[in-house]
Amino acid sequence: MSQAVKTETLKEPNGSNGSATKANGTPPVNGKLEALKRPRHVSGGVEEIIDPFCNPERPQRISFHDVTSAAFLIRGGVERTPCPKSTSSDLYGMELYLKKDFLQYTGSFKERGARYALLSLTEEQKRIGVISASLGNHAQGLCYHGWKLNIPVTVVMPKAAPIMKIQKCRNYKARVIVDGNDMGEAKSLAMRMSREEGLLYVNGYDHPHIMAGQGTIGLEILEQVPDPDAVIVPVGGGGLIAGIATAVKALSPKTKIIGVESEKCASFTRAMENNGPIHTPIKNTLADGLAVPKVGYNAYATAMPLIDRMVVVKEEWIAVAILRLVEEEKCVVEGAGGAGLAAILAGHLDELKGKKVVVLLCGGNIDTTVFGRCLERGLAAVGRLVKFNVEVSDRPGGINDLCALLVRVGVSIKDIMHERAWLRDVYTVEVKVVCETVDWSHSLELKNELKKFYSKVQFSEVPLAITNDSDS
Repeated sequence: MSQAVKTETLKEPNGSNGSATKANGTPPVNGKLEALKRPRHVSGGVEEIIDPFCNPERPQRISFHDVTSAAFLIRGGVERTPCPKSTSSDLYGMELYLKKDFLQYTGSFKERGARYALLSLTEEQKRIGVISASLGNHAQGLCYHGWKLNIPVTVVMPKAAPIMKIQKCRNYKARVIVDGNDMGEAKSLAMRMSREEGLLYVNGYDHPHIMAGQGTIGLEILEQVPDPDAVIVPVGGGGLIAGIATAVKALSPKTKIIGVESEKCASFTRAMENNGPIHTPIKNTLADGLAVPKVGYNAYATAMPLIDRMVVVKEEWIAVAILRLVEEEKCVVEGAGGAGLAAILAGHLDELKGKKVVVLLCGGNIDTTVFGRCLERGLAAVGRLVKFNVEVSDRPGGINDLCALLVRVGVSIKDIMHERAWLRDVYTVEVKVVCETVDWSHSLELKNELKKFYSKVQFSEVPLAITNDSDS
């Protein structure tokens, strides 16, 4: 590495020097003394503490034994979530099953790894506690199970974290610190506190125990859906797909493991192109749970040999997936939870037609206001929410005639407004309408009917799902 790395060691009470690594290669976790030994980068006078469990120079791969150990320890402490056949399997042209891990108590799969990591602590570290930085799901899982296991938990959440998730962590009796403009700043603060207070830092996607805990989903999938042809997994930091792939490939080597990312945060795809984790600029995304700028080193090393394919989907398809899951499966999921189905809807996985496929619905903690926007965006993407401008007569009854036409066609007006100031003809008015149709063919019927009676009609762009522009 280009930056200097230094490791501090302190004298043990008996006068001997402590070792920075245990004999079995596992980083020490026993209290403040060991925390002070953690390696640190020094660059430009700014010190960055390295997480000993996530060392880029020595990535750790988890094994099938790690996953089965996690399954044994967390049994009874997390939900064994259902994996029913989709009610729309025929529509998708495949035998599709939905692993509903958003039904965990805190609303996401994160509980599995969090509980295993906490149960694996030494007795001293259980007394001292742990710390982590998170935007929400990992924080909630860690706080909830820390509360249930009577282990002190501190979470540092950036200012952008949803208020609802912050309050839930406080409800679980955790110490919640809201600081930092982004996850990078929040993590830096958490790592400093980890060293100063002797708290073990638990990375939400790259800690080996976290990955092993998430892998228990893979074990459940194979019990519930024997010999699937493919398992589709949303990918953020990589810990989830690393754990699931480890479990599934050990028991069912022929099953394909397919990862899905949003185009706004394709950090694992970038890592594959770079032959290693690399910082990836993140844009605002519906799948905020996947918005990790750099995948984990342990996760990448574990998952890379086991993944059969990575898919990147457009945001519109994630919105369509959220809408489809609400309407057809009665499932409310967040953007990350809908990413797997989005890849199918976008036509990226047509080779799975006629096959037995499992899609992981990993989280359901979607903000209520964002949920409303997702539904509207999904409706627009499939041509069921239509926007158009039309110039009508400004004489009495002009707008009434337009509304009568819309009623006759059978569309529902969601919003309507008109303006006069920017038109050249003083006897006309421009009306802007947002309306809901049954489907795309219904909206075409509306368009044709309007053009019969009005010379100036302008519709918004053709919906993404109709143009099938997923590969552009």
